[in-house]
Amino acid sequence: MMKSLYSARKRRNAIAMALALAATLFGVTWLVLILGKLLWEGFSGLSSSVFTEMTPPPGSDGGLLNPIMGSLIMTGIAVAIGTPIGIFAGTYMAEYGRHDRLTSVIRFINDILLSAPSIVIGLFIYEIMVYPMGHFSGWAGAVALAVMVIPVVVRTTEDMLNLVPNQMREAAFALGLPRAFVIRHVSYKAARAGMITGILLAIARISGETAPLLFTALNNQFWNTNLNAPVSSLPIVIFQFALSPYENWQKLAWTGALIITMAVLALSIGARTLAASRKQQ
Repeated sequence: MMKSLYSARKRRNAIAMALALAATLFGVTWLVLILGKLLWEGFSGLSSSVFTEMTPPPGSDGGLLNPIMGSLIMTGIAVAIGTPIGIFAGTYMAEYGRHDRLTSVIRFINDILLSAPSIVIGLFIYEIMVYPMGHFSGWAGAVALAVMVIPVVVRTTEDMLNLVPNQMREAAFALGLPRAFVIRHVSYKAARAGMITGILLAIARISGETAPLLFTALNNQFWNTNLNAPVSSLPIVIFQFALSPYENWQKLAWTGALIITMAVLALSIGARTLAASRKQQ
């Protein structure tokens, strides 16, 4: 009886392991195929002109300088807007109102915003900024990306500050230090690596977003640093060039996709490195 029961469990375990392995191989195979195609097509079009020349007209050679700079500008502004708001909100939730009802409400809303489709965020910014202004703009694009940065930074800031042992705060309070000083010099210092990791993850999330920029910054075929007008961005140019019938545009689309992928990979590696260094401390 026991032997037959053991054999049945062993068979079920073998079947489960085989299914898990098959699912893993299925997913990894598609990942390898996608990355292989991206690397092959992307590197074939990679050259110095990609970073020094503007997007070309149909049938001509050119580069991606203006969309790269547009993406960097809007991403930088989005991080500058969203990071302080996210850090302050996460700090309140972890340090001042850990057990308040308001904190539960903020956390619930933040979770909804964290999982909200990016196209909905873009449509919302279109309604409150683009439509009243009467035109698309880089400012609207930056604000849309900032709205996506905030929930990521809020979640990571709160989680990292909650991991700081209360004994460290109590020791600082016992010395007569004010709460603001304790937060800046004790809590933030202990949670610094995790908070920076959250910021890097937020940047990685918005780096390849296309949908919100379609409703806000739109696109610009020419060099433009005026954020009160439509601004080019790398995801939008990839979307436009990939759907075009022109071979040179399609090649630039693959190269742009490779640039975004490598940037996101670098940010992810940096985030994991910081997380690993925090665990070793």
